[in-house]
Amino acid sequence: MEEIKEENGQEQIKKSDDVIIYIRNDPVMQSAVDVLSQLGNKKQIILRAKGNSIPNAVAVANIITEKMMKGNSKIEKIKLDTESAPGIGRMLSTIEIILNKI
Repeated sequence: MEEIKEENGQEQIKKSDDVIIYIRNDPVMQSAVDVLSQLGNKKQIILRAKGNSIPNAVAVANIITEKMMKGNSKIEKIKLDTESAPGIGRMLSTIEIILNKI
């Protein structure tokens, strides 16, 4: 069962032990600090973003793994996908980045 809650303007979904954080066009450092606080409680965090928010998600993942928790975290997997709207033909790119605490 999924539990959806909003914290600091970011939607988070808890699915069993996974915490999914949707990255939007919020300031990158604010999002990184929010993710860092969640990563302190959990071993794995999943970052998801769509469209123009994808660069923010990549930046947040890099800030966490290369600056804030260097040597204590890693990017386990990056999944790219595209969603297409029926009938219109418009496509929307999505990204999912799985961060693990070592």
